[in-house]
Order: sequence, then C-alpha cells, then structure tokens
Amino acid sequence: MIGALVVELHFPACRSLKEKRAVLRPVIDGARSRFAVAVAEAGYQDLHQRSIVEVAAAAACERVVVETLDSVERFIWSLPGLEVVGATRRWLDDS
Repeated sequence: MIGALVVELHFPACRSLKEKRAVLRPVIDGARSRFAVAVAEAGYQDLHQRSIVEVAAAAACERVVVETLDSVERFIWSLPGLEVVGATRRWLDDS
C-alpha cells in the first residue's frame, strides 16, 4: 500500500525565499530522517510565504502507512514558524 500526504503550509514571518527555506528545511529533513518517508516541496517554490509539501509512505499493510502519515502530520503541526493551511491524503492501490 502506498499513501501520500499533501500539506499546504504558510510561513507568516518569512520575508524572503531564504527565510522560507530555513523554516522548510527542518520539515523536509526531519520527516525523512524520523519516519523514513519520501518528502519534497511540490508547490509554491517561488513564493516566500507558501509551500506545498508532499510525503509518500509505503508498507505492506494500510495500517502501517496510516500510522506513518499520522505521525508525519503531527510532526509538521508541531514545528514552529509555520502554519498548516490544509492536509489531504491520496492512496495508490498497488494491486
């Protein structure tokens, strides 16, 4: 089972792309290292106060993917300097 978490973020204090990257880097690197997921900035790369981050997780059973994506989402919500605008999930059926 493969699941994707799409999170739209807002960085209210960022005034440049450099500041945004400094806040976004711990999101991407932290999720990768803590949860062994694939993470990428997938939207709004040219805006300094917005970003869309996509996270992909794969496992043999749906429960593990759900728990992993839940953990990643909680991790993102806990980080300072950003606001979560919205989060959605997509599922890829590998059968």
